[in-house]
Amino acid sequence: MILLIECFLSFAAAAAAFAFPTLRSRSFEACERACAVLAKRRSLAVVVVGLAALAARAALLPILPIPVPTGHDEFGYLLLADTFAHGRLTNPTHPMWVHFESIHIIWRPTYTAKFYPAQGLIMALGQVLLGHPFWGVWLSLGLMCAAICWMLQGWLPPGWALLGGFLAVIRLGTFSYWADSYCSGAVAAFGGALVLGALPRIMCSQRVRDALLMGLGFAVIANSRPYEGLFFGLPVAGVLAVWALGRNRPPLRVTASRLVVPLLLVLILAGSGMAYYFWRTTGSPWTTPYMVDARTYNPVPYFPWGSLRPAPVYHHAVMREYFLGTVLSQYEESRSVRGNVKEVLTVLLRSWMFYLGGALALPLVVVVATLPYGFSWKDIGSSTRFLLLVCGIVIVCSMLPLTFLPHYVAPITSALLALPLQAMRRLRPQQWRGRPAGVFITRAVPLICLATLTLQVCANPLHLRRTFMTTNVERARTLAQLQQFPGRQLVIVRYGPQHDVLFREWVYNEADIDHAKVIWARDMGPARNKELIDYFHDRRVWLVEADETPPRLSQYPVDSNE
Repeated sequence: MILLIECFLSFAAAAAAFAFPTLRSRSFEACERACAVLAKRRSLAVVVVGLAALAARAALLPILPIPVPTGHDEFGYLLLADTFAHGRLTNPTHPMWVHFESIHIIWRPTYTAKFYPAQGLIMALGQVLLGHPFWGVWLSLGLMCAAICWMLQGWLPPGWALLGGFLAVIRLGTFSYWADSYCSGAVAAFGGALVLGALPRIMCSQRVRDALLMGLGFAVIANSRPYEGLFFGLPVAGVLAVWALGRNRPPLRVTASRLVVPLLLVLILAGSGMAYYFWRTTGSPWTTPYMVDARTYNPVPYFPWGSLRPAPVYHHAVMREYFLGTVLSQYEESRSVRGNVKEVLTVLLRSWMFYLGGALALPLVVVVATLPYGFSWKDIGSSTRFLLLVCGIVIVCSMLPLTFLPHYVAPITSALLALPLQAMRRLRPQQWRGRPAGVFITRAVPLICLATLTLQVCANPLHLRRTFMTTNVERARTLAQLQQFPGRQLVIVRYGPQHDVLFREWVYNEADIDHAKVIWARDMGPARNKELIDYFHDRRVWLVEADETPPRLSQYPVDSNE
């Protein structure tokens, strides 16, 4: 509903630009002058944008409290964060691991989540410094928005870069699932902004600092979104190669000492660290936890042209249903023409809804609609062509796997924001019958974003539905209840025949299972449950019938033959 309202406001703004282009001009001019003063102080502008993101999300806590984990990805990242926060890279396999199996978690050769470590590391920092992994997500939002502002300063004039930074705060740092879940794309977006921000600076001044920042950005992407990061890095590497070997190249000594050596140093250190992490978690520096998870549980390839592997033996019905039901059906659908078309449209639609919406799409649509006759690709500036190329490559590569969520293309976040800003720059001097229609549109865009933010804040009293991930509130409430009981608890979870395998998972545990206040285990029948109960003989045992309405918590009948 809120997206529809935003689109309506954008359409109304486009119409008003031609009917009332001078509306409230003096008020806008005063605001623009104040922002221009800040924008000229580039470092301060970056800091202000980062702090604004932190302040905005903190201010929304009464409306959007610390999120409740729901999806499998979120629980996986929370396990990584808990592991790192305890000073470990991974955890030993538990003797009773078969009772705790869950999606995206590997148990052999070690106990960890399948994901790459960057998101878990920032969440672990929040857990160590501020007591909860959410604060790591919060910190990543501030870093992302600050890095986006810094990146835009390398591609746009300071005022436009500052506007882009604040638009990132409004659209990504407040009412987005990046700010209200544990599978945020802020870390990968931060890495992408460092790479794209360093690129024009390297080509302009060849400073070691910028090469180090580019290397850091690539390292962050490699440890968060490596698949998309590979395609993201190809055009960046190509432009650097053409520049370093081109007619206006700097001296070879300068290129080697100020670019190649520092960049390679960071990449080698990052690669060595990744290899060590893989070795500790899987026993091989070349085998990732992601690969171990696929070999153990998932017979379905990640791309539609791959072949099915033999199905493994599953210990639990929920695991079988997820991989041989949900994932397999996605694979079968993707192998048809209809499925391919659906995947392409899904990627485009979700990317538009999340990154642009109606407000940021407005200047792009108006620019395209007002292009002069005979306009060609060569008439687009080289910087805009490069950003379009990067975005296009990454989005197309995201159409190839079976699934897509907006954070998959997070490395190009700053580029996706730069494009509507470039469109606004082109529109601003345009007039309609001698009246400043272009100025009105450029002013309407941030105003619509602020109006949308206001609607999100007032969504509850206005009975408007926010678009967020489904939350597993029942598990969180049960966990809070169990944590109030004296002593330590063991909870055996039983599902009904119509269990939601995507958003109603209960069996996820902390890194140190034996010392956890509450342990979640799967119902495996009386005999197998008894071996678990005997192992945890000092715990109070509960049964949760998770698919009852509401979920039913009762003492497990230990002495019966249930």
